[in-house]
Amino acid sequence: MTTTSFPQQQYPDDVAVITLADKTILLVGTAHISQQSTDLVKKIIEQECPDAVCIELDDKRYAALSKRAQWENLDLKQVVRSKQLATLMVNLILAAYQKKLGGQLGVMPGAELLTAAQTAEQLGIPMALCDRDVRVTLRRAWRATSLVKKGYLLATLLTSLFDTTELDEERLTEMRRKDVLSELINELGAALPHTKAVLIDERDVYMAEKIKQTAGRRLVAVVGAGHMEGIKRVIEQDNSDQLEAIGSIPPIGKTGKILEWAIPALIVLSLLLIGLRQGADEFAANAVYWILAHGIPSALGALIALAHPATIVSAFAAAPVTSLSPLIGAGYVCAFVQVMTCPPIVREFEAASQDISAFTGWWRNKLLRIFLVFLLTTFGSSLGTWIGGYRIFNTLIN
Repeated sequence: MTTTSFPQQQYPDDVAVITLADKTILLVGTAHISQQSTDLVKKIIEQECPDAVCIELDDKRYAALSKRAQWENLDLKQVVRSKQLATLMVNLILAAYQKKLGGQLGVMPGAELLTAAQTAEQLGIPMALCDRDVRVTLRRAWRATSLVKKGYLLATLLTSLFDTTELDEERLTEMRRKDVLSELINELGAALPHTKAVLIDERDVYMAEKIKQTAGRRLVAVVGAGHMEGIKRVIEQDNSDQLEAIGSIPPIGKTGKILEWAIPALIVLSLLLIGLRQGADEFAANAVYWILAHGIPSALGALIALAHPATIVSAFAAAPVTSLSPLIGAGYVCAFVQVMTCPPIVREFEAASQDISAFTGWWRNKLLRIFLVFLLTTFGSSLGTWIGGYRIFNTLIN
């Protein structure tokens, strides 16, 4: 494989030519919030008229960019049922981060990717979406991140949302030439190496293989600048055998499944032993304590989120029960009830990426309030497990 930049008089250094045995790939590294990148992508596709255009998008992200009425077709109840609410929330956080920067730079995130698709369509050039399903990426990243690091990751993302620092012209000029989201992830790489491996390294391999599989002898591939070096490094390798593994969510292993049921089993067993050794009254007292330890914090969380009264009642009733089963959590039950009782309207979906950056926006926007309900009732139920579990085990050993 040979990798070279175009001559300076033709294209800038963020365009590289990759020559393989049966095809030539023009790899264009872009910043997702750069008008310069948007103009460059359009110019290259029009001048080269390649056999196909490969784009760093999956079906879901392409639909989000190209179909402004996407929210009208989103079944939020199904999102909750399929346990995709956390994925949707992280998607919105990332989108809001880029949109905030894009607003200061004068261009919306992903404009160059959409321009690549539109230009290819106008010229009758086949288009290939070469990125991994964003839901798979986020869930693999979440699985790869330890509990402590999950908190660090969420705190970092949320902090970036509420950062009101205005960028000076020098920083804005620098950002116009870079993929700022990839930069953010790379900065987290030292603290979150496993997360970075999923978000960046795995996708480098995935996109490189998908680009090679695209029909045509001369291709234009449009990817974020943060993926340029990685793709150039791995595209000469045959990693096709990895696609199935990195393109799916790994199932929970036997050890993980055992651990999921271990705490509920210990709680139930401990309550039974308390009843056998210390009598029905002590059993009832600890069972009631378990119910209150879960129900009160979860209901309080729903109340803080200004949830519907039915959601608050559901939080109190569901938390003690769901805490004894890993199949569903109190947060998802409460979120579903909140969706049914206070469904957000299309305008609130469209405004979510803006409202999410304002503290009061989480209560004002009904979609974000569903996220609040999910987070706070989940936290309340988790707190109840520690409080109630301590009381039960302390009673058992005394």
